[in-house]
Amino acid sequence: MNKWDIRFLQMAAFVATWSKDPAKSVGAVIVDTNNRIIGVGYNGFPRDIADDDRLNDKELKRRMVIHAEENAILNSTGNTANCLIYITHPPCLHCAGMLKQSGIFKAVFEEPAKDFKARSNLEETTKYLDELEIAYSMFRRNP
Repeated sequence: MNKWDIRFLQMAAFVATWSKDPAKSVGAVIVDTNNRIIGVGYNGFPRDIADDDRLNDKELKRRMVIHAEENAILNSTGNTANCLIYITHPPCLHCAGMLKQSGIFKAVFEEPAKDFKARSNLEETTKYLDELEIAYSMFRRNP
């Protein structure tokens, strides 16, 4: 892992702290090939939507939340084609498709913890990223 990977994964972890989701906070940072930040995002409800009791209703929250990767794309300041994305978690299949559609060519994310639910979906995610021809790198968080 190079110094830029470390920096942008740390930034994604910081951006994840902006999420109000008590169960899972996710952050994403999109950068161009010159290491300039193009967009950031975290998982949460759309702008101006109250998140009070809805965050505790798992099914409703799941249907309403905009994922960090989607928010990073939507909040981007420019064209995301030929960019990289740094994410605190592996992308879900829907977000992997969004990465492809937005022209992002590589995803860098942390390997899920052994007890983390997404670990069971990791093989499915990486196979889909391969099919989408999106390069990826997984890193273990330092203990």
